[in-house]
Amino acid sequence: MADATILVGSAGGELTPIPIRPEWILAGNPVARNKFLSKSNDGTASCYVWDCTAGRFNWHYDIDETVYILEGSVTVKDLHQGATHILKGGDTVFFPAGSSAEWTVGQYVRKVAFLRVPLTRKVLFLKKISSALKQLIGRRHDEESPEMGSSLAFGRPRDALRGSPVA
Repeated sequence: MADATILVGSAGGELTPIPIRPEWILAGNPVARNKFLSKSNDGTASCYVWDCTAGRFNWHYDIDETVYILEGSVTVKDLHQGATHILKGGDTVFFPAGSSAEWTVGQYVRKVAFLRVPLTRKVLFLKKISSALKQLIGRRHDEESPEMGSSLAFGRPRDALRGSPVA
C-alpha cells in the first residue's frame, strides 16, 4: 500500500528563482520563482506556488496544468486557438499537455499550479478493461448471492467498508 501520510506545509516563505527559457521571452525581463508544495506517491501529480514579474513570454505545456490565480493578473492567449483571457485572483484555467500560451504579465502574478502527467492511451485502455472486468465480476457475484451484493469494492471486501472486521 502506498504511503497514506497526510502532509502539511506552507505556501508562504521564500520562492526559488526558476528562469523562463530565454527563447520563450518575447518582451521585458520577467522573473519567475516557485516553491514546491507536494507530490503524489506515484509521482504523476505535483503542486507548486509560482510567481512572475512583468513581461511577455510563451509557455509550452508538456504535462497537464491547472492554475489558480492567487493575486495579480495575467493575459493569456491560446496559441493554437487564438482566444485571449484576462485572469485575475480567484480565476482558474486548465492547460492540457500539448497546449501553448502567450503570457502577458502587466506587473505581477502569483498562482498555485497543479501539475499532472497525463495517462498514456495504453494505460487508459487498460484501466477501461480493468473497470469492465470489475463490473462483470461484481455482476456475476451479485447473481450468485443477491442478498450480499458484490463483495468487491475497490479491492476490499464489502464488510470492510462497513467497518466490520473481515477474516
